Amino acid sequence: MAGNIFEQGLGKTPANYQALTPLTYLDWAAWVFPNKTAVVHGDARTTWAEFDARCRRLASALIKRGIGVGDTVSVMSPNAPAMLEAHYGIPMAGAVLNALNYRLEAETIAFILRHAETKILITDREFSPVIREALAILDDSDLVVVDIDDALAKGGQLIGNMTYEDLLSEGDPTYVWQPPEDEWQAICLNYTSGTTGNPKGVVYHHRGAYLNALGNALVFRLGPESVYLWTLPMFHCNGWTYTWAVTAVGGTHVCLRDVDPAKIFPLIEENTVTHMCGAPIVLNMLVHAPKDVKRRFKHTIEVATGGAAPPSTVISKMEEMGFNVTHLYGLTETYGPSTVCVFQPEWEELPLDARATKMSRQGVRYPTLPHQAIRDSDSLDLVPEDGATLGEIMFQSNTVMKGYLKNPDATDAAFKGGWFHTGDLAVQHDDGYIEIKDRSKDIIISGGENISSLEVEEVLYKHPGVMECAVVAMPSEKWGETPCAFVTPTAEADGMLDARELIDFCKERMARFKAPTQVVFGPLPKTSTGKIQKFNLRASATELAEKLGNVK
Repeated sequence: MAGNIFEQGLGKTPANYQALTPLTYLDWAAWVFPNKTAVVHGDARTTWAEFDARCRRLASALIKRGIGVGDTVSVMSPNAPAMLEAHYGIPMAGAVLNALNYRLEAETIAFILRHAETKILITDREFSPVIREALAILDDSDLVVVDIDDALAKGGQLIGNMTYEDLLSEGDPTYVWQPPEDEWQAICLNYTSGTTGNPKGVVYHHRGAYLNALGNALVFRLGPESVYLWTLPMFHCNGWTYTWAVTAVGGTHVCLRDVDPAKIFPLIEENTVTHMCGAPIVLNMLVHAPKDVKRRFKHTIEVATGGAAPPSTVISKMEEMGFNVTHLYGLTETYGPSTVCVFQPEWEELPLDARATKMSRQGVRYPTLPHQAIRDSDSLDLVPEDGATLGEIMFQSNTVMKGYLKNPDATDAAFKGGWFHTGDLAVQHDDGYIEIKDRSKDIIISGGENISSLEVEEVLYKHPGVMECAVVAMPSEKWGETPCAFVTPTAEADGMLDARELIDFCKERMARFKAPTQVVFGPLPKTSTGKIQKFNLRASATELAEKLGNVK
């Protein structure tokens, strides 16, 4: 046997093999569109050539300070140019970007900085109060802190060793960066709350970031004429990888520090925004904006949303204003969006409610995701495509994380049987589209943010008046879902405990958005073995939401 003739003398060389990295998208955009506006921030405009030079300066400056492969650089910033530059400059230096969730409390931020072994922290001055508190908890004198002194920031102080612009001044705008030796090399580290309290570090690699960004560009129909408004936090799955996807087509990034309809509508009109992403709450904010703020647009704005599906009324009202809504699904572990509810032409003829039902499903896999399936969690057998049989959503893809940092047990569990287990229970319809029916880990998705019910319960149990508690998702027209706590007080506290006291107790000990919005007192329903029946509590929470008028 002569062997495989297609492997004889046909090896990999620099001429025919290059590691995939989204950093090459910036090379392309700066080469093809050097004088085109790349970034809009307030009145400032940055061209692709200028943006590229700033990213190279950042990379060069980091290298001069000893940062390289295996090092973590954390960034605490809203959707501002520095955060966008970090997505290129930090990995250009070979380092790993850790984009921090600015909604977290100091204790969790300190945990992340310690767990990630952060060498440099770049932080916007608006978040100086919580960062100062986190640094005191961390107590790491070797950590270099760099301040982003953004003119559009609201308050705050400079608490670092230097400013971000000072750091850039140390770098070379012509620095020639090299792609990673292996596209499996880590590019980003994102933390997601686990059901045991402490967040887990999700590690992305260059190959996955490259491919998921390309998938986003394809399914969201991005092109050189695209103008993308940053209503989705860049810290969330690296902006669902749109930080790289918009650059891949030479589009324009429009930065927005805080999500406010009074700013969104003018920005869309002034910049002729074509694309934006956000949780259903963002759509709701636009729909319910004051009349003097709202505007109807002559051009169509494509909007991608994830998490809980927006109700049909929101979809219809968004359409009236000139928005076209697309529903996506994914997790932090899958670089953000992995499935898309592709709109079929025949749906156009359906009544609004029927059309919205079709559109609200999680849909079909991305063209850059090889395998998506609904399988039995234990046997891994495929479920029938009957729209009724529950199974777990599972993936096999280059766009699945490397694993959880320093957590091999959690990584092994997530990849059991050679599939990534999402923990989300769904059905598969006969047209191949999937639809989530429940979340096996009781994760609450509020305003696009994941909240662990067990994390909230752990805080509640610290109150001396709480004997038993359970937290479930309660429907919310505004937030999609909010935590609802069911509490059995101790004998001493029975009749003395009130809801506001417990809500405030939680807000003082965790990120405020994770605290319950409602508290119900009484005995908890249990099985014969003593397990709390959360499905019954979810039904009760839904009834409560309807009584309160929180859902329509």
